[in-house]
Amino acid sequence: MKNLLVTGGAGFIGSNFINHILETRDDVFILNLDKLTYAGNLENLKDSEKHPHYKFIKGDIQDKELVDEIFKNNNIKHVINFAAESHVDRSILSSEIFYQTNVLGTHVLLEVSRKFDIERFIQVSTDEVYGSLGEEGVFTETTPLSPNSPYAASKASADLMAMAFQHTYDLPVIVTRCTNNYGPFQFPEKFIPLMIINALNEKKLPVYGDGLNVRDWIYVLDHCKAIEVIWEKGDIAEVYNIGAEQEMKNIDIVKILLNHLNKSEDLIEFVKDRPGHDRRYAIDAWKIKSKLGWKPEYSFEEALTYTIDWYLSNKAWSENVMSGEYQDYYKIQYNG
Repeated sequence: MKNLLVTGGAGFIGSNFINHILETRDDVFILNLDKLTYAGNLENLKDSEKHPHYKFIKGDIQDKELVDEIFKNNNIKHVINFAAESHVDRSILSSEIFYQTNVLGTHVLLEVSRKFDIERFIQVSTDEVYGSLGEEGVFTETTPLSPNSPYAASKASADLMAMAFQHTYDLPVIVTRCTNNYGPFQFPEKFIPLMIINALNEKKLPVYGDGLNVRDWIYVLDHCKAIEVIWEKGDIAEVYNIGAEQEMKNIDIVKILLNHLNKSEDLIEFVKDRPGHDRRYAIDAWKIKSKLGWKPEYSFEEALTYTIDWYLSNKAWSENVMSGEYQDYYKIQYNG
């Protein structure tokens, strides 16, 4: 049995990863450590909460005493760090929490992991650490880091810290950097669920700038399976880019969604662009494909349909998370 600490496991990608592992394997015990901030939701884990190989602990990865106790009492030998403040817009409004969680929190995990001589530490990062691309080219694992937002800078800092621990202390670290995810359980401040839910409610769909910013999209389950492969087979001290080579302009995605939902394009509302908005991301995932044998299973059109159908079938979930603090944030971000 592999004793695995998953941090941030009540969030979008972390919860999908936990559900996937517990559905498909019986050789892993997962301890989920999550602070349950606005984007952490235990409803995401209803299918896993009674699994005999699963345990949840509410807590902050910055709490070194708690993290130390978890390692000691659960014989943790593997760590996958999903825990992060992840929304670029929020990092622009208030950057301090991004530094605290993404950098200082990761440092605590690294220090405790070193103390307990773990076997694998997977640092889950983002392609945003590379900065912005022009009309051509792709990010490779050797692309220099050039983060352009406080969020991206905090993730780049955490990556560098993790790799420094590998080099200095021989900690078995691997870093993953993925493109934009979409799928079930994604908090509706993110682009695709925000557009879906607004359209369902006949609300305006706020599109930054001219809507021509390009992102490289991957279905969350494909990402989870990639992380699983890297955890099992990846080489220590390596960085692995994860992507599905599915570039889309923001405005094109909005139009696809509206067409699928039989809604008018009159709902589109172009709003003031985000400060420092990166123009284009695109990932070269050659290494994970050629070295580890992973490849994405879902096309964008297929998985987007699954995603839309999930939000249509889970309106109660959306209503539960779109209240209180989220509404205050929404007003500041798009109406301020």
